[in-house]
Amino acid sequence: MKILFLAAESAPLAKVGGLGDVAGDLPRALQNFGIDVRPFIPFYRSINRSDIELDLVDDIFVDYPLGSEKALIYRTLINGSKTYLIDGEPIGAVNGIYSDPQVDAHRFTFFSLAALQAAKSMGWKPDILHAHDWHTSSAVVWLNRNRDSDPFWKNTASLLTVHNLPYMGAGGEDALDYYGIEAVDDERLPGWARHMALPMGLATADWINTVSPGYAQEIQTPEFGHGLEVLITDRKDYVRGILNGLDIRRWDPTTDKALPKHFKRDDLNPRQEARFAMLEALGLDTNPKVPLLAMITRLDHQKGVDLAIQSLVNLTKEDWQFILLGTGDPNLEAMAKGFESDYPDRARSIIRYDDHLARNIYAGADMMLIPSRYEPCGLTQMISMRYGCVPVVAATGGLKDTVTDYVSNPQGTGFVFSPINSDELTQTIRNALTMYRDKRRWRGLQRRGMNIDFSWQQSARKYTELYQQAHSERSQK
Repeated sequence: MKILFLAAESAPLAKVGGLGDVAGDLPRALQNFGIDVRPFIPFYRSINRSDIELDLVDDIFVDYPLGSEKALIYRTLINGSKTYLIDGEPIGAVNGIYSDPQVDAHRFTFFSLAALQAAKSMGWKPDILHAHDWHTSSAVVWLNRNRDSDPFWKNTASLLTVHNLPYMGAGGEDALDYYGIEAVDDERLPGWARHMALPMGLATADWINTVSPGYAQEIQTPEFGHGLEVLITDRKDYVRGILNGLDIRRWDPTTDKALPKHFKRDDLNPRQEARFAMLEALGLDTNPKVPLLAMITRLDHQKGVDLAIQSLVNLTKEDWQFILLGTGDPNLEAMAKGFESDYPDRARSIIRYDDHLARNIYAGADMMLIPSRYEPCGLTQMISMRYGCVPVVAATGGLKDTVTDYVSNPQGTGFVFSPINSDELTQTIRNALTMYRDKRRWRGLQRRGMNIDFSWQQSARKYTELYQQAHSERSQK
Protein backbone atom coordinates (compact mmCIF):
# COMPACT_ATOMS: atom_id res chain seq x y z
CA MET A 1 0.00 0.00 0.00
CA LYS A 2 1.07 3.58 -0.71
CA ILE A 3 0.45 6.22 1.98
CA LEU A 4 0.81 9.97 1.42
CA PHE A 5 1.51 11.17 4.96
CA LEU A 6 1.12 14.90 5.64
CA ALA A 7 1.98 16.69 8.88
CA ALA A 8 3.15 20.11 10.03
CA GLU A 9 5.87 18.54 12.21
CA SER A 10 8.13 15.52 12.11
CA ALA A 11 10.89 14.76 14.60
CA PRO A 12 13.80 15.23 14.48
CA LEU A 13 13.62 17.83 11.70
CA ALA A 14 10.76 19.90 13.08
CA LYS A 15 9.13 19.28 16.44
CA VAL A 16 7.09 21.40 18.83
CA GLY A 17 4.80 18.84 20.45
CA GLY A 18 3.45 15.32 20.29
CA LEU A 19 2.47 15.65 16.62
CA GLY A 20 6.17 15.77 15.77
CA ASP A 21 6.80 12.51 17.60
CA VAL A 22 3.93 10.74 15.83
CA ALA A 23 4.88 11.97 12.37
CA GLY A 24 8.51 11.03 12.98
CA ASP A 25 7.97 7.58 14.51
CA LEU A 26 4.82 6.16 12.92
CA PRO A 27 6.04 6.11 9.28
CA ARG A 28 9.12 4.12 10.29
CA ALA A 29 6.97 1.61 12.18
CA LEU A 30 4.60 1.30 9.20
CA GLN A 31 7.48 0.34 6.93
CA ASN A 32 7.94 -2.80 9.01
CA PHE A 33 4.52 -3.90 7.74
CA GLY A 34 5.51 -3.47 4.10
CA ILE A 35 3.82 -0.08 3.74
CA ASP A 36 5.25 2.40 1.21
CA VAL A 37 4.73 5.52 3.32
CA ARG A 38 6.02 8.89 2.17
CA PRO A 39 5.99 11.61 4.85
CA PHE A 40 5.82 15.23 3.67
CA ILE A 41 6.51 18.24 5.89
CA PRO A 42 7.13 21.94 5.17
CA PHE A 43 10.76 22.92 4.65
CA TYR A 44 10.90 25.52 7.40
CA ARG A 45 13.68 28.08 7.51
CA SER A 46 14.52 26.78 10.99
CA ILE A 47 15.59 23.40 9.54
CA ASN A 48 19.37 23.51 9.17
CA ARG A 49 20.10 22.52 5.59
CA SER A 50 23.75 21.85 6.34
CA ASP A 51 22.77 19.06 8.74
CA ILE A 52 21.00 16.89 6.15
CA GLU A 53 21.65 15.54 2.67
CA LEU A 54 19.09 16.81 0.20
CA ASP A 55 17.99 15.79 -3.28
CA LEU A 56 15.81 18.13 -5.31
CA VAL A 57 13.36 15.68 -6.85
CA ASP A 58 10.75 17.95 -8.42
CA ASP A 59 9.52 21.50 -8.89
CA ILE A 60 5.84 22.13 -9.38
CA PHE A 61 3.25 24.90 -9.38
CA VAL A 62 0.32 25.13 -6.99
CA ASP A 63 -2.60 26.67 -8.84
CA TYR A 64 -5.13 28.96 -7.23
CA PRO A 65 -7.92 31.13 -8.67
CA LEU A 66 -5.69 34.16 -9.30
CA GLY A 67 -2.50 32.44 -10.40
CA SER A 68 0.06 29.89 -9.21
CA GLU A 69 2.98 29.56 -6.81
CA LYS A 70 6.13 27.50 -7.27
CA ALA A 71 7.02 24.70 -4.88
CA LEU A 72 10.31 22.82 -4.66
CA ILE A 73 10.22 19.18 -3.51
CA TYR A 74 13.26 17.83 -1.68
CA ARG A 75 13.97 14.33 -0.41
CA THR A 76 16.19 13.36 2.50
CA LEU A 77 16.87 10.27 4.60
CA ILE A 78 16.10 10.32 8.32
CA ASN A 79 17.21 7.18 10.16
CA GLY A 80 17.19 5.38 6.83
CA SER A 81 13.65 6.47 5.92
CA LYS A 82 12.68 8.86 3.13
CA THR A 83 11.14 12.18 4.12
CA TYR A 84 9.99 14.84 1.65
CA LEU A 85 10.25 18.55 2.33
CA ILE A 86 8.27 21.19 0.47
CA ASP A 87 9.71 24.66 0.01
CA GLY A 88 8.15 27.74 -1.49
CA GLU A 89 7.58 31.41 -0.80
CA PRO A 90 4.69 30.87 1.69
CA ILE A 91 6.73 28.33 3.70
CA GLY A 92 9.58 30.80 4.21
CA ALA A 93 7.33 33.70 5.14
CA VAL A 94 8.34 33.42 8.81
CA ASN A 95 11.13 31.75 10.73
CA GLY A 96 9.51 29.27 13.11
CA ILE A 97 7.12 26.37 12.73
CA TYR A 98 4.08 28.23 14.05
CA SER A 99 3.35 31.95 14.03
CA ASP A 100 0.35 34.17 13.26
CA PRO A 101 -2.83 32.12 12.50
CA GLN A 102 -3.40 33.81 9.13
CA VAL A 103 0.21 33.34 8.03
CA ASP A 104 0.15 29.72 9.20
CA ALA A 105 -3.08 29.01 7.36
CA HIS A 106 -1.56 30.32 4.13
CA ARG A 107 1.62 28.28 4.58
CA PHE A 108 -0.12 25.04 5.49
CA THR A 109 -2.75 25.27 2.75
CA PHE A 110 0.00 25.87 0.19
CA PHE A 111 1.96 22.95 1.64
CA SER A 112 -1.04 20.59 1.60
CA LEU A 113 -1.95 21.32 -1.99
CA ALA A 114 1.70 21.17 -3.05
CA ALA A 115 2.06 17.68 -1.53
CA LEU A 116 -0.90 16.43 -3.56
CA GLN A 117 0.51 18.00 -6.72
CA ALA A 118 3.96 16.54 -5.99
CA ALA A 119 2.60 13.00 -5.72
CA LYS A 120 0.82 13.38 -9.05
CA SER A 121 3.83 14.99 -10.73
CA MET A 122 6.05 12.08 -9.60
CA GLY A 123 3.49 9.56 -10.85
CA TRP A 124 3.17 8.06 -7.38
CA LYS A 125 -0.51 7.27 -6.85
CA PRO A 126 -1.31 6.91 -3.11
CA ASP A 127 -3.93 4.49 -1.84
CA ILE A 128 -4.41 6.61 1.28
CA LEU A 129 -4.04 10.30 2.03
CA HIS A 130 -3.23 10.40 5.75
CA ALA A 131 -3.52 13.98 7.00
CA HIS A 132 -2.90 15.24 10.52
CA ASP A 133 -4.78 18.02 12.33
CA TRP A 134 -6.04 21.28 10.88
CA HIS A 135 -2.76 22.11 9.15
CA THR A 136 -3.31 19.52 6.41
CA SER A 137 -7.11 19.27 6.43
CA SER A 138 -7.33 21.32 3.22
CA ALA A 139 -5.77 18.35 1.37
CA VAL A 140 -8.64 16.16 2.60
CA VAL A 141 -11.22 18.70 1.44
CA TRP A 142 -9.54 19.09 -1.96
CA LEU A 143 -9.38 15.33 -2.48
CA ASN A 144 -13.06 14.92 -1.60
CA ARG A 145 -14.05 17.52 -4.20
CA ASN A 146 -11.75 16.51 -7.05
CA ARG A 147 -11.17 12.75 -7.09
CA ASP A 148 -14.36 11.88 -8.97
CA SER A 149 -13.28 14.12 -11.85
CA ASP A 150 -9.57 13.19 -11.78
CA PRO A 151 -8.76 9.53 -12.54
CA PHE A 152 -5.39 9.82 -10.76
CA TRP A 153 -7.13 10.30 -7.41
CA LYS A 154 -10.23 8.21 -8.00
CA ASN A 155 -9.29 5.33 -5.67
CA THR A 156 -7.45 7.34 -3.01
CA ALA A 157 -9.16 7.24 0.38
CA SER A 158 -8.56 9.83 3.10
CA LEU A 159 -7.86 9.49 6.81
CA LEU A 160 -7.73 12.54 9.08
CA THR A 161 -6.04 12.13 12.47
CA VAL A 162 -7.08 14.52 15.24
CA HIS A 163 -4.40 15.12 17.84
CA ASN A 164 -6.13 17.96 19.72
CA LEU A 165 -9.64 18.94 18.64
CA PRO A 166 -9.80 22.52 20.02
CA TYR A 167 -7.08 23.60 17.55
CA MET A 168 -9.21 23.91 14.42
CA GLY A 169 -7.41 26.50 12.27
CA ALA A 170 -9.44 29.54 13.33
CA GLY A 171 -8.47 32.67 11.45
CA GLY A 172 -7.52 30.81 8.30
CA GLU A 173 -10.62 31.51 6.23
CA ASP A 174 -8.91 34.05 3.95
CA ALA A 175 -6.14 31.59 3.12
CA LEU A 176 -8.67 28.91 2.20
CA ASP A 177 -10.44 31.40 -0.06
CA TYR A 178 -7.13 32.42 -1.62
CA TYR A 179 -6.48 28.83 -2.71
CA GLY A 180 -10.06 28.21 -3.82
CA ILE A 181 -11.07 25.98 -0.89
CA GLU A 182 -14.71 26.96 -0.47
CA ALA A 183 -16.77 26.44 2.68
CA VAL A 184 -18.39 23.07 3.37
CA ASP A 185 -22.16 23.07 3.12
CA ASP A 186 -22.92 20.56 5.87
CA GLU A 187 -25.87 21.03 8.21
CA ARG A 188 -24.16 18.88 10.86
CA LEU A 189 -21.60 21.65 11.33
CA PRO A 190 -22.41 24.92 13.14
CA GLY A 191 -22.19 27.94 10.87
CA TRP A 192 -18.90 29.20 12.32
CA ALA A 193 -17.20 25.87 11.52
CA ARG A 194 -18.14 25.49 7.86
CA HIS A 195 -15.17 27.50 6.62
CA MET A 196 -12.60 26.37 9.18
CA ALA A 197 -9.95 23.84 8.18
CA LEU A 198 -10.34 21.04 10.74
CA PRO A 199 -14.18 20.93 10.80
CA MET A 200 -14.17 20.92 6.99
CA GLY A 201 -11.74 18.01 7.04
CA LEU A 202 -13.84 16.10 9.57
CA ALA A 203 -16.91 16.54 7.37
CA THR A 204 -15.19 15.33 4.17
CA ALA A 205 -12.65 12.70 5.26
CA ASP A 206 -13.50 9.07 4.53
CA TRP A 207 -12.24 8.09 7.97
CA ILE A 208 -11.40 9.98 11.16
CA ASN A 209 -9.18 8.79 13.95
CA THR A 210 -7.87 10.18 17.20
CA VAL A 211 -4.77 9.27 19.15
CA SER A 212 -6.53 7.12 21.76
CA PRO A 213 -9.77 5.12 21.97
CA GLY A 214 -10.87 7.16 24.98
CA TYR A 215 -10.50 10.47 23.16
CA ALA A 216 -12.41 9.09 20.17
CA GLN A 217 -15.38 8.60 22.48
CA GLU A 218 -14.96 11.89 24.34
CA ILE A 219 -15.06 14.10 21.22
CA GLN A 220 -18.55 12.77 20.55
CA THR A 221 -19.79 14.52 23.73
CA PRO A 222 -20.70 18.20 24.32
CA GLU A 223 -17.99 18.45 26.99
CA PHE A 224 -15.14 17.60 24.62
CA GLY A 225 -16.67 18.02 21.16
CA HIS A 226 -16.23 21.82 21.05
CA GLY A 227 -19.35 22.26 18.96
CA LEU A 228 -18.48 19.48 16.50
CA GLU A 229 -20.00 16.60 18.46
CA VAL A 230 -23.13 16.41 16.27
CA LEU A 231 -21.04 15.82 13.16
CA ILE A 232 -18.63 13.41 14.86
CA THR A 233 -21.41 11.40 16.49
CA ASP A 234 -23.25 11.16 13.19
CA ARG A 235 -20.02 9.80 11.65
CA LYS A 236 -19.19 7.50 14.58
CA ASP A 237 -19.06 4.40 12.35
CA TYR A 238 -16.07 6.01 10.64
CA VAL A 239 -14.30 7.20 13.78
CA ARG A 240 -11.52 5.15 15.37
CA GLY A 241 -9.16 5.65 18.28
CA ILE A 242 -5.60 4.33 17.88
CA LEU A 243 -3.27 4.86 20.79
CA ASN A 244 0.00 6.61 20.06
CA GLY A 245 3.15 4.62 20.57
CA LEU A 246 6.43 5.33 22.30
CA ASP A 247 9.92 5.24 20.82
CA ILE A 248 11.21 2.50 23.11
CA ARG A 249 14.76 2.91 21.81
CA ARG A 250 14.83 6.55 22.81
CA TRP A 251 13.12 5.92 26.15
CA ASP A 252 14.99 2.98 27.65
CA PRO A 253 16.30 2.97 31.23
CA THR A 254 18.74 0.19 30.37
CA THR A 255 20.62 2.41 27.88
CA ASP A 256 19.63 6.05 28.63
CA LYS A 257 22.86 8.07 28.64
CA ALA A 258 21.33 10.79 30.83
CA LEU A 259 21.08 8.47 33.84
CA PRO A 260 23.88 8.05 36.38
CA LYS A 261 23.19 4.30 36.39
CA HIS A 262 21.06 2.07 34.20
CA PHE A 263 18.41 -0.23 35.58
CA LYS A 264 15.91 -2.83 34.48
CA ARG A 265 12.60 -4.24 35.64
CA ASP A 266 14.15 -7.05 37.66
CA ASP A 267 16.56 -4.74 39.51
CA LEU A 268 15.20 -1.30 40.37
CA ASN A 269 17.71 -0.45 43.10
CA PRO A 270 19.90 1.65 40.74
CA ARG A 271 16.98 4.11 40.42
CA GLN A 272 18.08 5.46 43.79
CA GLU A 273 21.24 6.94 42.27
CA ALA A 274 19.24 9.17 39.92
CA ARG A 275 17.01 10.15 42.83
CA PHE A 276 19.82 11.00 45.24
CA ALA A 277 21.85 12.94 42.69
CA MET A 278 18.82 14.94 41.60
CA LEU A 279 17.64 15.78 45.13
CA GLU A 280 21.11 16.77 46.19
CA ALA A 281 21.53 19.05 43.16
CA LEU A 282 18.19 20.71 43.93
CA GLY A 283 18.98 21.16 47.60
CA LEU A 284 16.33 18.75 48.91
CA ASP A 285 16.59 16.07 51.59
CA THR A 286 17.71 12.68 50.23
CA ASN A 287 15.79 10.59 52.76
CA PRO A 288 14.60 7.51 50.76
CA LYS A 289 11.59 7.04 53.05
CA VAL A 290 10.02 10.29 51.84
CA PRO A 291 8.15 9.69 48.55
CA LEU A 292 9.17 11.91 45.65
CA LEU A 293 6.31 13.20 43.48
CA ALA A 294 6.83 14.98 40.16
CA MET A 295 5.22 16.72 37.21
CA ILE A 296 6.85 17.11 33.79
CA THR A 297 4.45 19.14 31.72
CA ARG A 298 3.57 22.14 29.66
CA LEU A 299 2.20 24.68 32.13
CA ASP A 300 -1.30 25.01 30.74
CA HIS A 301 -4.79 24.98 32.28
CA GLN A 302 -5.46 21.74 30.38
CA LYS A 303 -2.67 19.96 32.28
CA GLY A 304 -4.16 20.56 35.74
CA VAL A 305 -1.07 22.12 37.32
CA ASP A 306 -3.34 24.12 39.63
CA LEU A 307 -5.11 20.92 40.72
CA ALA A 308 -1.80 19.30 41.63
CA ILE A 309 -0.59 22.26 43.66
CA GLN A 310 -3.90 22.61 45.51
CA SER A 311 -3.91 18.89 46.30
CA LEU A 312 -0.41 19.02 47.75
CA VAL A 313 -1.40 22.00 49.88
CA ASN A 314 -4.21 19.80 51.21
CA LEU A 315 -1.64 17.12 52.07
CA THR A 316 0.94 19.11 54.01
CA LYS A 317 0.57 16.77 57.01
CA GLU A 318 1.81 13.88 54.86
CA ASP A 319 5.44 13.19 53.98
CA TRP A 320 6.29 14.06 50.38
CA GLN A 321 8.68 15.97 48.15
CA PHE A 322 7.71 17.50 44.82
CA ILE A 323 9.54 18.53 41.65
CA LEU A 324 7.83 20.36 38.79
CA LEU A 325 9.56 20.83 35.43
CA GLY A 326 8.08 22.80 32.55
CA THR A 327 7.23 26.17 31.01
CA GLY A 328 4.09 27.80 29.69
CA ASP A 329 1.38 30.09 31.05
CA PRO A 330 3.06 32.92 33.02
CA ASN A 331 0.31 32.78 35.65
CA LEU A 332 0.91 29.08 36.23
CA GLU A 333 4.66 29.63 36.25
CA ALA A 334 4.14 32.22 39.00
CA MET A 335 1.87 29.82 40.91
CA ALA A 336 4.52 27.10 40.72
CA LYS A 337 7.30 29.39 41.93
CA GLY A 338 5.04 30.65 44.70
CA PHE A 339 4.42 27.07 45.80
CA GLU A 340 8.16 26.49 45.98
CA SER A 341 8.55 29.65 48.08
CA ASP A 342 5.84 28.48 50.47
CA TYR A 343 7.41 25.00 50.86
CA PRO A 344 11.15 25.47 50.29
CA ASP A 345 12.09 22.32 52.20
CA ARG A 346 9.99 20.00 50.04
CA ALA A 347 9.19 21.57 46.66
CA ARG A 348 11.10 22.76 43.60
CA SER A 349 9.68 24.37 40.45
CA ILE A 350 12.11 24.42 37.52
CA ILE A 351 10.69 26.71 34.84
CA ARG A 352 12.50 25.60 31.73
CA TYR A 353 12.79 22.83 29.15
CA ASP A 354 15.46 20.37 30.27
CA ASP A 355 15.55 16.91 28.66
CA HIS A 356 18.45 15.69 30.80
CA LEU A 357 16.69 16.62 34.04
CA ALA A 358 13.38 15.22 32.76
CA ARG A 359 14.96 11.81 32.18
CA ASN A 360 16.42 11.79 35.68
CA ILE A 361 13.04 12.75 37.12
CA TYR A 362 11.39 9.84 35.31
CA ALA A 363 14.12 7.56 36.63
CA GLY A 364 14.21 8.90 40.18
CA ALA A 365 10.70 9.98 41.15
CA ASP A 366 8.26 7.60 42.81
CA MET A 367 5.06 9.06 41.34
CA MET A 368 4.22 11.20 38.33
CA LEU A 369 1.17 13.46 38.72
CA ILE A 370 -0.82 13.86 35.48
CA PRO A 371 -4.15 15.49 36.44
CA SER A 372 -5.05 16.68 32.91
CA ARG A 373 -8.53 18.05 32.40
CA TYR A 374 -8.41 16.32 29.02
CA GLU A 375 -5.62 14.39 27.32
CA PRO A 376 -6.00 13.07 23.76
CA CYS A 377 -3.20 10.57 24.36
CA GLY A 378 -0.24 11.65 26.44
CA LEU A 379 3.25 10.16 26.49
CA THR A 380 4.27 11.20 30.00
CA GLN A 381 2.42 8.31 31.64
CA MET A 382 3.97 5.81 29.21
CA ILE A 383 7.49 7.10 29.78
CA SER A 384 6.90 7.16 33.54
CA MET A 385 5.84 3.52 33.63
CA ARG A 386 8.76 2.51 31.41
CA TYR A 387 11.12 4.11 33.95
CA GLY A 388 9.42 2.64 37.02
CA CYS A 389 7.69 5.86 38.06
CA VAL A 390 4.08 5.16 39.08
CA PRO A 391 1.53 7.46 37.37
CA VAL A 392 -1.33 9.22 39.15
CA VAL A 393 -3.70 10.24 36.35
CA ALA A 394 -7.08 11.75 35.60
CA ALA A 395 -9.67 9.40 34.08
CA THR A 396 -9.65 10.98 30.63
CA GLY A 397 -8.60 10.21 27.05
CA GLY A 398 -5.38 8.29 26.61
CA LEU A 399 -4.59 8.40 30.33
CA LYS A 400 -7.41 6.04 31.24
CA ASP A 401 -6.56 3.89 28.20
CA THR A 402 -3.00 3.31 29.38
CA VAL A 403 -3.13 3.29 33.19
CA THR A 404 -5.08 0.69 35.22
CA ASP A 405 -6.20 1.83 38.66
CA TYR A 406 -4.63 -0.18 41.46
CA VAL A 407 -7.38 0.61 43.99
CA SER A 408 -10.03 -1.10 41.86
CA ASN A 409 -7.75 -3.72 40.26
CA PRO A 410 -4.97 -5.53 42.16
CA GLN A 411 -3.13 -5.91 38.84
CA GLY A 412 -3.19 -2.14 38.35
CA THR A 413 -0.28 -0.05 37.07
CA GLY A 414 -1.08 3.29 38.73
CA PHE A 415 -3.78 5.41 40.33
CA VAL A 416 -6.71 6.87 38.38
CA PHE A 417 -9.11 9.50 39.73
CA SER A 418 -12.49 10.85 38.70
CA PRO A 419 -14.19 13.32 38.69
CA ILE A 420 -11.32 15.61 37.79
CA ASN A 421 -11.00 18.03 40.70
CA SER A 422 -8.53 18.75 43.50
CA ASP A 423 -10.52 16.88 46.16
CA GLU A 424 -10.47 13.62 44.18
CA LEU A 425 -6.82 14.11 43.32
CA THR A 426 -6.03 14.75 46.99
CA GLN A 427 -7.63 11.48 48.04
CA THR A 428 -5.93 9.57 45.23
CA ILE A 429 -2.49 10.91 46.17
CA ARG A 430 -3.23 9.99 49.78
CA ASN A 431 -4.03 6.42 48.65
CA ALA A 432 -0.78 6.30 46.69
CA LEU A 433 1.26 7.61 49.62
CA THR A 434 -0.24 4.88 51.83
CA MET A 435 0.60 2.23 49.24
CA TYR A 436 4.16 3.54 48.92
CA ARG A 437 4.90 2.39 52.46
CA ASP A 438 4.30 -1.23 51.39
CA LYS A 439 7.53 -1.77 49.46
CA ARG A 440 6.62 -5.21 48.15
CA ARG A 441 3.35 -4.10 46.62
CA TRP A 442 4.92 -0.89 45.34
CA ARG A 443 7.59 -2.90 43.52
CA GLY A 444 4.81 -4.90 41.92
CA LEU A 445 3.17 -1.68 40.69
CA GLN A 446 6.43 -0.50 39.18
CA ARG A 447 7.23 -3.78 37.46
CA ARG A 448 3.78 -4.22 35.96
CA GLY A 449 4.03 -0.77 34.41
CA MET A 450 7.50 -1.48 33.05
CA ASN A 451 6.23 -4.70 31.49
CA ILE A 452 3.66 -3.02 29.20
CA ASP A 453 4.51 -2.84 25.50
CA PHE A 454 3.91 0.74 24.37
CA SER A 455 5.99 0.36 21.19
CA TRP A 456 4.91 1.87 17.89
CA GLN A 457 4.54 -1.63 16.43
CA GLN A 458 1.20 -2.02 18.21
CA SER A 459 -0.11 1.26 16.78
CA ALA A 460 1.30 0.66 13.31
CA ARG A 461 -0.51 -2.67 13.08
CA LYS A 462 -3.84 -0.98 13.81
CA TYR A 463 -3.16 1.81 11.32
CA THR A 464 -2.33 -0.80 8.69
CA GLU A 465 -5.67 -2.50 9.29
CA LEU A 466 -7.51 0.83 9.05
CA TYR A 467 -5.67 1.72 5.82
CA GLN A 468 -6.70 -1.60 4.31
CA GLN A 469 -10.34 -1.12 5.25
CA ALA A 470 -10.45 2.45 3.94
CA HIS A 471 -8.77 1.46 0.67
CA SER A 472 -11.07 -1.54 0.18
CA GLU A 473 -14.18 0.58 0.67
CA ARG A 474 -12.96 3.32 -1.63
CA SER A 475 -12.02 0.86 -4.39
CA GLN A 476 -15.59 -0.45 -4.44
CA LYS A 477 -17.09 2.99 -5.18
